[in-house]
Amino acid sequence: MSTQASRTAARLMISPAVLLLLGWMIIPLGMTLWFSLQRYNLLMPGMESFTGFDNYTYFLTDPAFGAAIFNTLALVLGVLTITTVGGLLLALLLDQPFWGQGVVRVLVIAPFFVMPTVSALVWKNMFMNPVNGVFAHLAKSVGLQPYDFLSQSPLASIVLIVSWQWLPFATLILLTALQSLDSEQLEAAEMDGAGPISRFVHVMLPHLARAITVVVLIQTIFLLSTFAEILVTTNGGPGTASTTLTYLVYIQSLLQYDVGTGAAGGIIAVILANIVAIFLMRMIGKNLEA
Repeated sequence: MSTQASRTAARLMISPAVLLLLGWMIIPLGMTLWFSLQRYNLLMPGMESFTGFDNYTYFLTDPAFGAAIFNTLALVLGVLTITTVGGLLLALLLDQPFWGQGVVRVLVIAPFFVMPTVSALVWKNMFMNPVNGVFAHLAKSVGLQPYDFLSQSPLASIVLIVSWQWLPFATLILLTALQSLDSEQLEAAEMDGAGPISRFVHVMLPHLARAITVVVLIQTIFLLSTFAEILVTTNGGPGTASTTLTYLVYIQSLLQYDVGTGAAGGIIAVILANIVAIFLMRMIGKNLEA
């Protein structure tokens, strides 16, 4: 069989999978785009009509849109900061030999396998509850008034919950990269008189740069769609204090029954997510070339 025939046969064999993948992506996106151009409200069946870009205008001029964009950026940046710094510190700690190292590594990675809804419920009822929560008991034990985290600092509380979930992922990636560092480089730096901080800044950190960019890229893509933690804990409130772009789409679609406006918000969220992804991919590309 010739090379050309082999290539043709290979393309025919993978074509069903490619077509299935394209349909899996294009059909939902196409339906969302179609609904975003329609006046489609579940409370008014049979009243559907074409409205053009009115849904987009309504969504972008929604008073909650500005707060949703700010909260989304604050959530992503806050979680990235905590998980990157915390993951780096934990990776440095777990890279050191000590008794029970294997058990500690398993315990550190375990939160990543907890479902977001379960994690949010545990934090809401067991830790942040102002009456029976662990933090409330600790505050009372030192003579302080319990702090209602979800009411007084809703967005910061969600950042803490999501960071707890994603910290193991960052730790695992950074620990793997740290273990691939040639020990001879550290030994040579130590023989040249470099202290621990100098070895970390000039040897370890440049080696971890690629791993850090990968952590930032993957987490950003997933953090932009954070939803379950908000639904379970604060419902986007008080007011719009913890409403993100994803949750605003949910409010328009399933709470206000306005499928058209919710679909328009979904398209806007997809566009913004792609802009962020392209920017991060370029940043990673430059980092890899360097």
